[in-house]
Formats: sequence, structure tokens, C-alpha cells
Amino acid sequence: MEIINYIPIKDWAPSDQPREKLIEKGRTNLSNTELLTILIRSGSEKESALDLSKKIMRCAGNNLNTLGKLSVKQLMSFKGIGQAKAVTIIAALELGRRRKAEASQWNLPIIMSSRSVFTIMQPIIGELSHEEFWILLLDNSNKLIHKYQISKGGLTATLVDPRLIFKTALEHSATGVILTHNHPSGSLKASETDINITYKLKEAGDYLDIMVLDHIIVTESEYFSFRDEKLL
Repeated sequence: MEIINYIPIKDWAPSDQPREKLIEKGRTNLSNTELLTILIRSGSEKESALDLSKKIMRCAGNNLNTLGKLSVKQLMSFKGIGQAKAVTIIAALELGRRRKAEASQWNLPIIMSSRSVFTIMQPIIGELSHEEFWILLLDNSNKLIHKYQISKGGLTATLVDPRLIFKTALEHSATGVILTHNHPSGSLKASETDINITYKLKEAGDYLDIMVLDHIIVTESEYFSFRDEKLL
């Protein structure tokens, strides 16, 4: 069967070319696929960058969160995506994730509920493929003073150093601490390790007059609160 050659993007009408469309109509007028096309710039011998972008988006379920989790190796499995293009895609999506994370710091300066913690921490750790343990430091008005990464680990666990947690809390004159870590598996069930470290840190906090207010387990779309579940 004869293969019909595609028309390169550069030969399209200017108003249909993703880069020119962004310049003329603004970023919000482009689809996710068109934005990805700008990053890719060029396709393969048999398909345009737009067609390649459509293929990648389909494989990611047309979901940017899923796309953002693909590795360099996974992206390079698509014909037309070399290492440089794969790195460009990953860097762009990581910038978007960090932008979202930074914005969350200003939206909720006062912790009103466990949902407030989830809103702050989900953009930071909710979509990671490994575990990270963070603390939120609060003053006596529940105002967020500082957030700090205590450790990062593998797919299922991370180590927690109580000395580092309370050293950091004392340095910032915090009166309250909220513990938080993510479960890359998506499970909201607190493990025996999660429970033991929570009680250990609460006991240490009571001794130092620094209240451990909650421990939040974060996943991509939901969370588990020790305090809401009457475990603290």
C-alpha cells in the first residue's frame, strides 16, 4: 500500500502552526497536544511533530500528570524522541509542577484543617514515584512558618530522623509540627511503621513542648489524616 506523505508543520497555514498560534492568540488557546508539539519541534520522517505529540498524549491517557511521570527512557521509546527532546519535555513539566507548588505556599498561610495540608503538599509530593517525608512548622496561631524536607527514599519507604525534625522546629521557634509523607502506591492505609514513628515523634514533641498536630499521608488525589481518624 502506498504511504501518503504528510505535510510538514512548516508548510501549514501560519495560523495553524502551534508556535505562531501561541504568538498570535496566546498560550491559553493551544491544546495540551499543541503545547507539547512546540517542545518537540520536529517529528520523524513519516509523521509530523503534532502527530507524534498526539501519539504520546494518547499513551499517557491524555493526562498531563501521567505524562509528567514518564522517564527519559520511556519517552525515548517513541520514534522521533531522542534524549534531548525527552529531557526538554520532562524539564518543562517539572517547571509546571514546581510553579504549582510555589503558588500553594501563598494560598494557605494558615493551616485550618487537614485539607489545608493536602492542598499545600499534594503539588510537592503527591505525584512523586518515591517517598519523601516533610514537616510543616506552625506558630501558636497555626500560621505556616516553614516547610522542610526531612528525607527522601525509595518506592515504599523513607527514613525519619527525630533529631533533625525537632532541631529544625526549635531553630524556627515553632510551637507545632505537622508530619507528612507520600505513598507513591496510592494507598491511604497507614503502615505499622507510619504509626510507630508518629507516636514516637508525638512523645518527643510533648517532652520539648512542641505539639505534633497531625500526620498526613498524601497520594496523587487524596489523603489520610491521623487526627481526623482519631489516631492522634
